[in-house]
Amino acid sequence: MKTQQIKFWLLMVALVVAYNISAAHQNTTPDSPETKALSFLRRDVPAWKPNNGCFSCHNNGDAARALYAALRQGYAIPNEVLAETNAWLSNPARWEQNQGDPGFSDKKLANLQFAAALLAGIEVGQIKEQESLRQAARKLIGDQSPDGSWPIDAAGTIGSPATWGTPLATWMAVQTLRKANFPEAQSAAQKAERWLQQVKSNNVLNAATLIQALNGFNDEAARRKQMEALQFLRRAQTRDGGWGPFADAPAECFDTAFVLLSLIPMREQSEVKEMIRRGREFLIAQQNTDGSWAATTRPSGGDSYAQMMSTTGWATMALLETKP
Repeated sequence: MKTQQIKFWLLMVALVVAYNISAAHQNTTPDSPETKALSFLRRDVPAWKPNNGCFSCHNNGDAARALYAALRQGYAIPNEVLAETNAWLSNPARWEQNQGDPGFSDKKLANLQFAAALLAGIEVGQIKEQESLRQAARKLIGDQSPDGSWPIDAAGTIGSPATWGTPLATWMAVQTLRKANFPEAQSAAQKAERWLQQVKSNNVLNAATLIQALNGFNDEAARRKQMEALQFLRRAQTRDGGWGPFADAPAECFDTAFVLLSLIPMREQSEVKEMIRRGREFLIAQQNTDGSWAATTRPSGGDSYAQMMSTTGWATMALLETKP
């Protein structure tokens, strides 16, 4: 019996020593860009509502989607971080009652942003009410233009992290409508898809949107247009690895993040794999010490908390989804 006890305690001592060595190693290992970004978002996402009395497209939309993406990949996000966001997104009937500043509030954009976040929350099991998605889809259908799009900015305007722009907004709406899965939603999605097929790869966001929107289409015209968009992005990648809004523009964090997300379906192609590697290096080099990224603004160089939060959300999603 004594021999067995001695063996047991020796085993316990060995386990404790191994645990302490492991913990010491983890404590001396620098945080990854992803964990730094998530630490920032865990703090800032829930801070907007108590400080401002409303929910926002940037904190409770784009940035919350990044936290849902982290949950999908097994990162730990405490329940209290997303509790208020989950409750807000679960009730689309309340979205119109949001008490934000009317001068900075676009109901159509808010419906799109909150619907996208709602879908992300449902997909990771944070939000259980499937009826909420159908309610959100009906809101989107009501905002759809006769041509099938969701115009957010003036025609020809390049989208920003928090406002997206018409092609990206239309593609985000399509994804929600597809998952809502009722006849009226499917009809609206198909109308939007026809509109998207007419978009031209004349800037980086349009090209990246087309790659995503046309993925899975089997007709030759769609495949050709998708490859044209990919060639545009290949030419537009800057020497430092990122992408700006145009082929000849300096790289920006939001544009780079969205391109990386768009390239995921093609990531097994050797050239695309290299594009992703260089794009990730650019984003990591631009990350602030607190885990955030500076706001991508139009024009460049502006100062905006909303654009900073959305930029950080998009950049975090891009790094999470393209990890080697």
